[in-house]
Amino acid sequence: MITVSEALDKVFALAREVGTERVTLAAAAGRTLAEDAVAARDQPPFDASAMDGYAVSAEDAVPGRSLRLIGESAAGHGFGGRVSPGEAVRIFTGAPVPEGAGCVVIQEDTQRDGDRIILSDGLDRADHIRPAGGDFKVGARVCAPRLLRPRDLALLAAMNVAEIAVRRRPVVAIIATGDELVMPGETPAPDQIIASNSFALKAMAEQVGAEARMLPIARDNAASLQTAFALAADADLIVTIGGASVGDHDIVAPVAEKLGLELSFYKVAMRPGKPLMAGQLGDSVLLGLPGNPVSSIVCGHIFMLPLIRAILGHGAMPALRRTIRLARDIGANGPREHYVRARLTDDGIAPFERQDSSLLTVLSEADALLVRPAGDAARRAGDRVQYVPI
Repeated sequence: MITVSEALDKVFALAREVGTERVTLAAAAGRTLAEDAVAARDQPPFDASAMDGYAVSAEDAVPGRSLRLIGESAAGHGFGGRVSPGEAVRIFTGAPVPEGAGCVVIQEDTQRDGDRIILSDGLDRADHIRPAGGDFKVGARVCAPRLLRPRDLALLAAMNVAEIAVRRRPVVAIIATGDELVMPGETPAPDQIIASNSFALKAMAEQVGAEARMLPIARDNAASLQTAFALAADADLIVTIGGASVGDHDIVAPVAEKLGLELSFYKVAMRPGKPLMAGQLGDSVLLGLPGNPVSSIVCGHIFMLPLIRAILGHGAMPALRRTIRLARDIGANGPREHYVRARLTDDGIAPFERQDSSLLTVLSEADALLVRPAGDAARRAGDRVQYVPI
């Protein structure tokens, strides 16, 4: 067995970045930016009012001053003239500040009398002006690589960027294996169960920008598995579920090796997830996950998602780890790195009592994987520990 760190190094070594394509901004959500995007304009493009009120010269912003109203500036309809001493322009939030104006007096600090305004004694001293280019200027960059979130799209749109270069969505083919599996909605035989892991792994892959395909369940015979591999031949990443252990019916590795698999490693010193393998199969990376539901999904977080991100050009980045205090005492860990299902609470991270790798109910309630290093000593409540958010 190799360590998790060693296995990740080997997984990252298998990653080959996918190519790029150009898409409109409307089609860019969840894609990975492949080239820097450059602002084509300043934001705001002019000095803009931050409040509703009156634009006046800086020297006129004096309590008690009476000023003559000469016009109005609204968003999309600026005032074309100049504000001179003794004058004011009615202005609204987001509107261009007229030439000659040095501040915006908020309307609550004024009294209006016909075409004149009087500034109140409790005058706010802020200028309430958003300077041109105060957010960003021409030439500002959104740097690649970047997984584009909704707020990133708003920034790119404000930069007047209509089309961007993104990484092609890597194709991830997911193959569940086993005679015991049927799909949800089917009627299982007494000795069968419902296939569940595929649905979580598909959703996880799609969340980081992949195109995930669930292939038909491969049965525990070479012909069925060979057919599944043939259907996945065009995938960037093939993820198998189950059949990677050493039982008589675990045939993923032997069948894949006959098809040309160059095995990179098999077995990792981790809990759950020991029977994990990876290698190169034709033009695809093969990642063989354990069949137990929790093992499969935990390995998806620790290996599959970082691999997809590497294929998308984000580099060799292991799953994010954060530090938090422990909410309760825990005993010593064994010889394998343990990813303990846990819940984040006001008191810190609280591991669940039951950690069997078949318990989807526990995993569904968990929002973190407490990372126990191999051979980690017993810990007390309040100790600082690391976890992976899930």
